[in-house]
Amino acid sequence: MDEVSEVSPRDRLVISLLLVSAFVVILNETIMGVALPRLMDDLGITASAGQWLTTAFMLTMAVVIPITGFLIQRFNTRPVFLAAMTLFSLGTLVSAMAPGFEMLLVGRVIQASGTAIMMPLLMTTVMTLVPPSSRGKTMGNISIVISVAPAIGPTISGIILSVLDWRWMFWLVLPIALGSLILGGIRIQNVTTPRRTPIDVLSVILSAFAFGGIVYGLSQFGEAANGSSIPGWVPLAVGFVGLACFIARQLVLQRRDRALLDLRTFQSRTFTVSILVLAISMMALFGTVILLPIYLQDVLGLEPAAAGLMLLPGGLAMGLLGPVVGRVFDKHGPRVLVVPGALLVASAFWALTLIDASTPIPWVLACHVTLSIGLAGMFTPLFTSALGSVRPQLYSHASAVVGTVQQLAGATGIALFVSVMTLQTGALMAAGTAEVPALAGGIRMAFLCGAVIFLFAVVAALFVRKPAAPAGPPPSSSMHDGKEAPAAPLAH
Repeated sequence: MDEVSEVSPRDRLVISLLLVSAFVVILNETIMGVALPRLMDDLGITASAGQWLTTAFMLTMAVVIPITGFLIQRFNTRPVFLAAMTLFSLGTLVSAMAPGFEMLLVGRVIQASGTAIMMPLLMTTVMTLVPPSSRGKTMGNISIVISVAPAIGPTISGIILSVLDWRWMFWLVLPIALGSLILGGIRIQNVTTPRRTPIDVLSVILSAFAFGGIVYGLSQFGEAANGSSIPGWVPLAVGFVGLACFIARQLVLQRRDRALLDLRTFQSRTFTVSILVLAISMMALFGTVILLPIYLQDVLGLEPAAAGLMLLPGGLAMGLLGPVVGRVFDKHGPRVLVVPGALLVASAFWALTLIDASTPIPWVLACHVTLSIGLAGMFTPLFTSALGSVRPQLYSHASAVVGTVQQLAGATGIALFVSVMTLQTGALMAAGTAEVPALAGGIRMAFLCGAVIFLFAVVAALFVRKPAAPAGPPPSSSMHDGKEAPAAPLAH
């Protein structure tokens, strides 16, 4: 395939199937938030227990994603896709039929296992099949999946819950998941050449302790107000110790190309900077997705459906801008998008530090739309620059790193925003402030912390570069010939 040629119809079909399937599975990561009050009443559970329906989902993804680099290298596209969608469909069915909380939690874990495989598979396939000259446009579609799906999850669940039982959140998704599974089984073709890569069992165990411990610890900090019995620092300490051991193990194994998660991706300066900015942006996205529904419902008094619809314009803006941003990236590179995008997000955060119990709804809506437009301008160039800056043999590992960072950053954002909100709300109530104004003050302080942290992303955005074209033939041509892509020097 010539570097400037269009993607073939076969490859376009594969990418389209992966995009639709990934959107469906990622959507479920945040769909439970608005449903929590209904689930607490219906299943007779506490808020602390209910939060596990989201926490367990993120925890499972954090544990499984690091393994996907190995899976994508070891197996062909089709069986990996079928495994991911089968797991997701099974988890959706179990959740829809769950008679109680325990079975619903099991279903969410099975769902997350399939979701964790899908995103790295999508990114690796795109980097393999799409020539560098048009990757921005395709990655723009991926940014819709990664950023818009979590953003509109609360909107969709709010609409469903306004007219139907909570189980319909799963029954309505199941036919789409099964359709993707069947269509993929019939039409999707193998587009990569697997390599016989042995799996290091110790690395799998260490990654589970590392990423699982960190995500669980952060979630415990975020749920401190619910009287969690386990201090957040305990699993967090286990996670960081496990992470140190995991990194040391990978540094040894990657000398023989046997690493579970090859860390040579970070030898690329562009990859490292892009991942840093992406992590802070994901913290902003997930923290805002959690905080705004709380503010809209508990401070401004909106119903769940109305609160969900308030987040819809921002989600639609991100979706509509994705392909446009991709085309601009292909022509002009990342800086003209990332820097203005970061400034927009920062300005939205500072504007949200002004909210209180009497803030007009149009002000909140304008802030959320501005934030969404800014993130839309950042995600596509960050994904494309990061993945395009590593050599082809590391695409699967780079995709797994991006997915892992997304989960860790999302958990960090939720924990940080909720913890700051909880602490400040408690302090204000102890000082005699009424409950609703105190909650508004807590949310305002959380957004202030987000605004300060995002200043680091604004500075780092200045150093994001467009990756240099890889040396030699594009990776897709060598893959189609059934040969492994030749090594290319790392772009800095």
